[in-house]
Amino acid sequence: MKEKGRALAFADRPEVNIFIFAVLLNYPWELIQAPLFEGMATAPHWDAVKICTRATLGDGIIMLIAYWSVAAATRNRWWFLRPSRYPLIGFVAVGLLITILLEMLAIRSSHPGWGWQYAEAMPTFPGIGVGLTPLFQWIILPPLVLWIVRRQLERAHRAD
Repeated sequence: MKEKGRALAFADRPEVNIFIFAVLLNYPWELIQAPLFEGMATAPHWDAVKICTRATLGDGIIMLIAYWSVAAATRNRWWFLRPSRYPLIGFVAVGLLITILLEMLAIRSSHPGWGWQYAEAMPTFPGIGVGLTPLFQWIILPPLVLWIVRRQLERAHRAD
């Protein structure tokens, strides 16, 4: 994307928008799915908020890694403005793969304070035992984040 002879404003950078909208969409998801994690339904409110906030910031970082992976593969930071099937699949797949690995490490962790366990109500994917709501999160939210970011940055650059 051409910057019309000016430095690209911080708020117009794709990475900034990806992270902001990833956080804005993932935070409600984390709060809604919290009761599906052991101890979260009965945790003190502030403790649950801190845990969900930390998870949401991690989600934002995962989405940045997925974005940068596709940007590197396509050699284009602005690939999301005209996403084709394969970059979109790659974006979702990278986030999904990272999530699966982190969930598997966390539910199997014996280190106190690092891992987590699912409540009985959490449906899990057969064979790997990973919760379905974290998997759905990474199938549903990344395309939505890209759609919002694309609309946001197209509008910003039309106004120039």
